Amino acid sequence: MTSQARSAAARTASPATSAVTGTASAAAQRREQAVRAAVEQGLAGPDVPIVALLDTTGIRTSAAALRDAFAAVTDAPVLHAFAVKACPLVPVLRLLHAEGLGAEVASPGELALATAAGVPPADTVLDSPAKTPAELREALALGIAVNADNPQELSRLDALVGSARPSSPVGLRVNPQLGAGSIEALSTATATSKFGVALLDEGAREWVVRAYAERPWLTRAHTHSGSQGVALPLMAQGVRAVYELAEEINAAAGRRQVDTLDIGGGLPVNFASDEETPTYAAYAQLLKDEVPGLFDGRYALVTEFGRSLLAKHGTVLARVEYAKTSGGRPIAVTHAGVQIAARTVYAPASWPLRIEAYDAKGRPKTGPAVAQDIAGPACFAGDLLAENRPLPLLDQGDYAGVLDTGAYYFAHHYSYNSLARPGIYGFTGDAEGVRFATVRTPQPISDLVAEAGGGHADALLADGA
Repeated sequence: MTSQARSAAARTASPATSAVTGTASAAAQRREQAVRAAVEQGLAGPDVPIVALLDTTGIRTSAAALRDAFAAVTDAPVLHAFAVKACPLVPVLRLLHAEGLGAEVASPGELALATAAGVPPADTVLDSPAKTPAELREALALGIAVNADNPQELSRLDALVGSARPSSPVGLRVNPQLGAGSIEALSTATATSKFGVALLDEGAREWVVRAYAERPWLTRAHTHSGSQGVALPLMAQGVRAVYELAEEINAAAGRRQVDTLDIGGGLPVNFASDEETPTYAAYAQLLKDEVPGLFDGRYALVTEFGRSLLAKHGTVLARVEYAKTSGGRPIAVTHAGVQIAARTVYAPASWPLRIEAYDAKGRPKTGPAVAQDIAGPACFAGDLLAENRPLPLLDQGDYAGVLDTGAYYFAHHYSYNSLARPGIYGFTGDAEGVRFATVRTPQPISDLVAEAGGGHADALLADGA
């Protein structure tokens, strides 16, 4: 594109496009400032060869964008329940709750994290395909919303509820069986998905309508058809399916029994650049166009976004321990690999990550792009974050910045080779510099020993073992 063409494109760019580009540029500037400060302040260095950084300003911006997107299309109550699995860190959950978000939990551990973060039961939703009686009993006692996954779970709830109306809102998860996105393992609305009641199976829809008729306390309906690799129109089809089901249930009941629709989350993330696309505003507008009744005020709404709120705001900074060549190809051996990016290492085509090259002082490297491998520390050949990736050549003592890792990466440690969890630090910055706050301290080796049974070293030597 010529300079004249670029100028013309800039003049004709829509305000929305310009805003997205401006936000991306600001995020990139904050990241560069934080990386350099992390090195200067000793958060990263020879003795701390891997560290994770969270952009607090970016998180707040994404939370506001989500709130504003739905506020623009409906006056109905909306609970945005962050999917804790995407970033199970108490300070992050507390920050998001301060920004008006609740929590969607899928295990006793996630519930404990949300509780520790101060998220109240009224702002918490329990989803899981394998809830125990104890988990259901606790949720009902606390008043946490529950989405039942299947008929057997509904029978358990019958026994726990008895003849009394539960204090918890209770719904049923359905699978609209719409098909898969581009990543099969993450597609939750396939014909054979393990999640929810398969709505297109023979007799299933009739059973669902009857189940609601028999249980006046079933007041919610839930689906989750989105995830990475799922296009927005397919997500909208899933939401339309649960809306139409609620309409059918209410018509059969002769009243508005279902008063809340939990439409899940799963907005895909752009891993190719700093731009946050697709946007929440685009998705909310698509839903308004495709399912207008969803926003006419008759239904309260629940969303369960996770990755899209956090992914763009995380960076893993890994020191290059050695720079070598093999078969003529340069290899930067770093301290970031499968332990923080298992999905990328095992399925690189589905989960590519951007890498930025920084020098030993944390400054962006310049120079010609050289195809090179960015390798991790684990003892197997496939522990690569990037293969044959063109970057300014990384040397010993430089840093590889692994971008877009704020969700499902550094908080989901994989203990290959007993590698310790890195420290995580939130940052804010202005003209006066960068300030860091500890989100999680680096894991001490003594913790690894304890997790590996260090306190029971003689257990297998005892008589009868």
